[in-house]
Amino acid sequence: MFVISCIYNFKIFLNNTTNFDEFNKVNTMTHLNTTSNLPKTDSEQDVAIHYVLDFTRCHEHLIDVIMSFDVADIERSNDGLSLWLPTWIAGSYLVREFSKNITKVIAYDETGRAYRASKSAKNRYEFADIGQAGRITVHYEVYCHDLSVRTAFVDDSRLFGNFTSLLLMVSDNERASACVHLHVPQSFLAKNQGSSLACGLPHVVREHEQGVGYSLAPKEAFEYYDYPFEFGVQSLFDFTVQVADKGVAHRFFIAGRHRADLTRLSADVQKICQSYADLLGDVPFTDYTFMTMVTGSDYGGLEHINSTALITPRTDLPVGESDVPSESYQRFLGLCSHEYFHAWWVKSVRPDVMMDSDLQTETYTPLLWVFEGFTSYLDDLMLLVSGVIDRASYFKLITAQINRYYKTDGRRHQSVAESSFDTWIKLYRPDENTVNQSVSYYNKGALVALCLDLSLLKHSGGRYRLFDVVKAFYDKSKQSDDKRFGMTDENLSDVISSMMGADAWQDFYHSYVVGTDELPLVSLMGEFGAVLDSQQTQTAWGMSVDENSDGLKIKHLHRGSIASGAGLSVGDVIIAIDGIRASGAGIKSALTHANSVVVHAFRRDELRTFTVTCGTPTRHESVSVRTADYQEKGWLVFDKWLKS
Repeated sequence: MFVISCIYNFKIFLNNTTNFDEFNKVNTMTHLNTTSNLPKTDSEQDVAIHYVLDFTRCHEHLIDVIMSFDVADIERSNDGLSLWLPTWIAGSYLVREFSKNITKVIAYDETGRAYRASKSAKNRYEFADIGQAGRITVHYEVYCHDLSVRTAFVDDSRLFGNFTSLLLMVSDNERASACVHLHVPQSFLAKNQGSSLACGLPHVVREHEQGVGYSLAPKEAFEYYDYPFEFGVQSLFDFTVQVADKGVAHRFFIAGRHRADLTRLSADVQKICQSYADLLGDVPFTDYTFMTMVTGSDYGGLEHINSTALITPRTDLPVGESDVPSESYQRFLGLCSHEYFHAWWVKSVRPDVMMDSDLQTETYTPLLWVFEGFTSYLDDLMLLVSGVIDRASYFKLITAQINRYYKTDGRRHQSVAESSFDTWIKLYRPDENTVNQSVSYYNKGALVALCLDLSLLKHSGGRYRLFDVVKAFYDKSKQSDDKRFGMTDENLSDVISSMMGADAWQDFYHSYVVGTDELPLVSLMGEFGAVLDSQQTQTAWGMSVDENSDGLKIKHLHRGSIASGAGLSVGDVIIAIDGIRASGAGIKSALTHANSVVVHAFRRDELRTFTVTCGTPTRHESVSVRTADYQEKGWLVFDKWLKS
């Protein structure tokens, strides 16, 4: 049976309020009445706040959330009650305004009197003079129709959620003991036979006539924000990562239609995870859960304390793979590698300002290049270290990173430290000018990490590498009471200086971290057994276009290019060049035999005429990476990484 002993009799509420039309739709809530007196498990004793997530209206993309607590069990500064919801989720640095999906919030006291919340801020709900004692029950609905890994999505076949967008906190009681109960109705179970729950938390399952309930292990209320869940029909495999003399269980769930070779996927992911454990000495969790949603084209991942939520195109999963994974399958393995490493490098070690963030206002740090940049470098490198890909495949991956960097003009204007600090207003809000003015701390951060890895090798005589920096900080986290450590610019400088020398680190830091000097990729990689074959690529007009039946729509213009000098703008649709219908081929050859051409283009709904004159083409560096020499000092010689 589904135990919800904390929920007050909803029949009283229905009988004592006249403004409850929306809630009357949820007639399956009556099951809460008949189970209110069942015994609680030992782990549920003395829990201050209970949450029930009812998925009866999942076909409307709605979750009904009921929270219940006794006034005597919470802290209150006055007679009122204040509830709030985060505005962003850890690991994704953009204010996403989760409260926009909450319809209304109504609270009830023990007499059945209803109180409708007033708003004191965009994410804060206030109840004045709600009562001095007794049990309070709060009911609200949340609209859940975001397929990304950052919020929540429910329909008649899938129930997925991050609690950051679902659970209201009681102000001043964020660390109160809490328990979350998930109620899955019989209608969902009948349609999705064989469904399972994926979550990083242990849970108790209880069946009852209305469906099935899952009671997640009690935690401090705020801690639930790091434990997403997924329920539905899923493929599942598990494997073990060996750490010293113990095996650590890993579970891998896949939702959505697919034909993946799970045996191959299990073997490859296990190798990657085992390699991280070998290099770092142990793991910061007792078990780990991968949750993967398969769609036609979506892609992304988000790290959590002992799990990750992933979304991937089904074409990225392994089907009939050769010994060397295809490029699409490598992309998925890189995603798994990236999010898994974050258990050490974001969850255990994190920027100091994010040690105790309340997720309500932006938290600024110049260090995201360390956490996402290091990870974006090491995620692909670990595919090679683990033996999942070969060196030729790895060189293709690093070549793609380098060429993306060279195509980003903003690298000359914004440092990776500035990019980190500005993530709230730039990285997650790209526009047509992004590549002109800014740089990604993922992309350039990965290449700064590569240069730092090689610089450590160089200045320490081969004694230290980038993983030694990671391990030094991870060891600091293990020594703290809460197994976390906050990084600052100062302690980062101390650790790296101890390995490569203070002068060398300061030169590196000022040139490539807070400065915008061109990265010394050719010289550094050349010192450690790799060659960058370089060539100049050019675009005559300095723009990129989308070609369709309407013409050529300009999607990007380089500053100082021929096209921008002629007055063309992003969004213009070029329809003719010298009286000939515009085409991609026509753009390339237009200035070959003439000093200038006349261009007709629509700007919005107005036809404009431009004269494009020959000039200096826009040029970009382009490279390919190959091996010159695998000597003892070679960059891709890994035996020294595995030193005790």
